[in-house]
Amino acid sequence: MTTSAAVYSDKTGSSDAADQLAEQIIKVFGRQTPNVIILFASPILNQVELLKNIKDRCNPDILIGCSSAGEFISGRTGVDSVSAIALHSNEMYFSASVGRGIKANRDTVVDQLLDSMDGKDHFEYKYHTAMLLADALSGYTDEIIEKLTLRTAGTYQFFGGGAGDNAQFKETCVFYDTEVVGDAVVMLEILSNKPIGLGVSHGWNTGSELFRVTEADGAKLISLNSIPAVDVFAAYASNTNQAFDQLNPIPFFLHNIVGIKTDEGFKLRVPLIINKDGSVTCASDIPEGSLVSIMSTHIEGSKNAAQSATKTALSQLGDHKPNIGFFFDCVATRLRLGNSFDLELQGVQDEFQNTNYVGCNTHGQVARMNGQFSGFHNCSAVVCVIPD
Repeated sequence: MTTSAAVYSDKTGSSDAADQLAEQIIKVFGRQTPNVIILFASPILNQVELLKNIKDRCNPDILIGCSSAGEFISGRTGVDSVSAIALHSNEMYFSASVGRGIKANRDTVVDQLLDSMDGKDHFEYKYHTAMLLADALSGYTDEIIEKLTLRTAGTYQFFGGGAGDNAQFKETCVFYDTEVVGDAVVMLEILSNKPIGLGVSHGWNTGSELFRVTEADGAKLISLNSIPAVDVFAAYASNTNQAFDQLNPIPFFLHNIVGIKTDEGFKLRVPLIINKDGSVTCASDIPEGSLVSIMSTHIEGSKNAAQSATKTALSQLGDHKPNIGFFFDCVATRLRLGNSFDLELQGVQDEFQNTNYVGCNTHGQVARMNGQFSGFHNCSAVVCVIPD
């Protein structure tokens, strides 16, 4: 049996928010102690105080989470708020770990994460899943996902997102027990004999021809077809009759992002900054030598993508009923859609029907599973469903 609670607070004081969340959790759990509580909290809150108060009130075995850029549960959404999920199950096994020092050494980070991964010692569980929450501003999230996949011989599926800071892109962090940690990844391992459903989709289409990335440095896109990246965007804006203010490029970039061609589809990257040398800094790494296109979408495309990801995740449960869901989507999607982002959330709820979900807007989304395009994404909807 699995018990879950989807809780939310828009209190701006950390102590008040913790009290409101705890009251909702206790109302569902009674005297039962949660195995795990996962928090998604706005950076305006005192996050250490929030974590300590939640731990004192609810005493979970595991407490993790991350800073976020918009928070929501079924029927509630906002910014400068907190959403959380509490879980207790006698059918699933949970463990948590943190990997510190992303910028210095990804192998060390992966070693730290794997040290507390118990699936290799629990062969009685058929399905191995892990949620990753990363300080994506440190970079290298794709590399960490790839290393984890190789080190676990592809026996785990991964989901999650990059911590947010309300789209300021200055400082993001993850939570491990009562610690607020930067330059780190936190991982929740979920072992189960029932399938955990995962889905990912984005709803963007190619808008331009394919370009070769002739020079890149991590997230900095320097040239395409040996042409400075900013000149390629400017030419595309002119050809499609769009305004492109290079002193304020975000309004254009939110509607015209980069798609990296892969065997499974296009993996998305959001452009953020035009640099003095004509390069464009994106939210995540772009591999040199890859083929890319400038992508386009519309409001219905984002809603349809979120619904598609939810349908895929639900379909993987087989005959099992859903208990609760996670939903992660990009802060760029929320900024682009504005109030219409509520339509996307309603689309997710329409697919879940009477099942609750919890989530947040992230600076990048994690999805690694068989049969779907995988790795670290931008502007993509990621859904995980926990079975009843």
